Amino acid sequence: MASRVALPLCLAVAFVLYTGFLDGNPGVASLEWASRPWHLLANAFPGLLLAALLLVLTRRPWLSFGVSFMVQGAVLAVSAIKMKNLGAPLLPADFRMVGQLKNGGLHLLGGYLPSNPLPYLAILGVVALIALAARYEPPLFARRTRGRRLVSGIALVALIGTLLAGMPAWSALYDKDRLGLQPWSAAGNAQFNGVVTTLMQFRLQDSGKKSKPDAAEATRFIADTDGDLRRHMSAAAANRRQTPDIVVVQSESFFDPSAIRGLEGHDFAPNLHRLAKHASTGRLHVPTYGGGTIRTEFEVLTGLSLRYFPEMQFPYLQIHAEVVPSMVRTLRSHGYETIAVHGNDAAFWNRTTAFRSLGFDRFVSQPDFPKDYRKDGQYMADSAMTDEIMRQLKDAGPPQFVFAISMEAHGPYDKSADVDTKERDAIPVPEGISDDAKLQLRNYIYHMRHADAELGRLADLLKHRERPTLLLFYGDHLPALTETFDKAGFVDGGSMLNQTVPYVLVDAHRDGPPPEPEDVAAWMLPGKLLEQAGVHDDAYFALTQVVAPKLAMLTHAPDAPVPAEDAMQKYTDVSMSNVAKLRLKKKLGPLMAAYTTPAPNASLARQPGTAEQNAASGAEQ
Repeated sequence: MASRVALPLCLAVAFVLYTGFLDGNPGVASLEWASRPWHLLANAFPGLLLAALLLVLTRRPWLSFGVSFMVQGAVLAVSAIKMKNLGAPLLPADFRMVGQLKNGGLHLLGGYLPSNPLPYLAILGVVALIALAARYEPPLFARRTRGRRLVSGIALVALIGTLLAGMPAWSALYDKDRLGLQPWSAAGNAQFNGVVTTLMQFRLQDSGKKSKPDAAEATRFIADTDGDLRRHMSAAAANRRQTPDIVVVQSESFFDPSAIRGLEGHDFAPNLHRLAKHASTGRLHVPTYGGGTIRTEFEVLTGLSLRYFPEMQFPYLQIHAEVVPSMVRTLRSHGYETIAVHGNDAAFWNRTTAFRSLGFDRFVSQPDFPKDYRKDGQYMADSAMTDEIMRQLKDAGPPQFVFAISMEAHGPYDKSADVDTKERDAIPVPEGISDDAKLQLRNYIYHMRHADAELGRLADLLKHRERPTLLLFYGDHLPALTETFDKAGFVDGGSMLNQTVPYVLVDAHRDGPPPEPEDVAAWMLPGKLLEQAGVHDDAYFALTQVVAPKLAMLTHAPDAPVPAEDAMQKYTDVSMSNVAKLRLKKKLGPLMAAYTTPAPNASLARQPGTAEQNAASGAEQ
C-alpha cells in the first residue's frame, strides 16, 4: 500500500515542479517551491486533476502522468508562442480558436509554429515513452475495486467540469487575496501567478458575467447631450452632396514604421502621406495589438466599443444575434448594396455568419476570386484585392458599399516565400535588434510598402470613376514585432500596446465637406464616414462624434497602460457603456427616437426611386 501511494505522490510533486519550470514565469518558478508553494500548486492543479482521472481510468501512474505532462506542456508552449508574438499569455477566450482550425485557421495559425525540428522530435520522444508505458507498465491496483474507481472517476469528472465551467466555488483555490490578481494585465498576472492560474482566474472572473445596461442612466446622459447632439446633426445635415459609392479598406497590420526609433527619417508610406494632404486623417486608436483583427473590424462596422463589453474577446464568435446594428444596415436603409471582400476562407472568424448578421448583401471570399490571383509572401497580394474591389464597383445601379479586408501583410514575418529578397534586404532597420528581428521587420515593411502602393493605385482608380466615391483606409493593429518594439522603442516613448495606426478618408472627387483631421477610436470611424457620405439620420452614430474628443484615447489593446480619467470623462465613458449595451440589445431606438427624424429642411443623401423604397427597412432586417 505504501509503495502504491508513494509513486503517485512522487509523480505529483514532480509534476508541480515540472509545471513551474516549463511555465517560465518567475512567480511560479520551480525554485520558488519553498516561498510560494500555494502558487506552484494552484498553477499545476488542473493538470494534477487530469492525471488523477487518467490514473483511475488506466490504473497506470507513469502513463497517466505522462499524458498529463504532454497536455500541460502543449498549453504552456502555445501560451509562450502567443506571448512572444502578441505580448499576452493564453486566455480562456483563445480556446474558441480551436473551432476555427477547420475554417482556414490551421494554415493561418500554423505559420507561427517553430521551424526548428527539435521541439517536434522531443514531442515524438514523449509520445514514444507514453506508448511504451501504455504497453508495458503494470497496473498499480486491481481492475475491480467494488465501485471505488467508479465513484472516484465520477467525482474527478465533476471537479474538472466545474473547474472548466468557472464555477464560483473554485474561487477558494484561486482566491485573488491569497494569490493576487492583476485583472488589468493578463501578462503581468501570468508573471506573478503563472499561465494556468491566469487562465483559471480570468475564467472565474468572466464566468456568468453579463453586461446589464442602465436604461435610466443612459436616458439622463442623452438628455444631458441633447443640445450638442442636435447642433451636430443639424450641421451634418448641411451636407447635400450627391450620393457616393463607399470603399473601405482594412489593411492588415498597417502602420507607419517611421514611428520606430532609428527609422524616423524614412518615408515608408509615401502614398498615405500624399493623400493625407487633401483628406481627413489622423491617428486611430484600436482595441488590439499584433492580432485579433476582428476586434477592430467589429468596432468599425458597428460603432460599438469593445471597451464596454470586456467579456467579448472575439465578437464574431460570441455574438449569436441574427441582427446586429451596424453601419452596414444604416447604408442598406439608404439604398446601398453592401459587399464584403476578403482574400481568405469565408468561414474563418465565423465571418460568413457574422457578415450576414451585420447586414452585408454579399461576401466575396477567396474561392470567388479569379483562380490565378497573385500571391505575395504567404497570402493573397494586396494588388489582387484592389483588382477585385474595382470588379465589384459598377457604373450603374444603386450606390455601393464595399468593405475589403487585406491579407498580404499578415504575420508571421519570419517566412520569406515568394518575396523579392533583393528589394526586401535593401530596407533599412534600426540597430540593436537581433538578426531574426531584422528579418521579420524587413519582411513586414516589404509587404506594408505594397499596401501603401495599392492605396495610391486604388485612390487614383477611384478618382477617374464617373461616380463620386469615398475611400476609407486604415490599419487594424500593429504587426506582431514584439522584440523590435521592446528593444528599439518608439519615437514618442510610448508602449507598443498604446500605439496608434493611421487612417485616411479620401473624397475622390472632393465634392463633399472639407477634410477634418482628427484622432479617433476605431468605433468612431463609421460615424465620421457616414457624415462624409451625407448619411446623417442615425442618431447613435452622431452621438459617437459628439463624444469622440473625450473618449478616443481610452481605446487601447488589452494589457496596455490605462490612462487616467477625469470626472467628466469618467461620466461620459460610463454613460456610453450603457448606451452601447442598449444599442447591441436593440433597445436604444426608443430613447433616441426624438433625434432620428431630421429637420424638414434637411436633405438626406438617399438614392431616389424603388431602390430606396425596397431598402427602407434594411436597417432592421
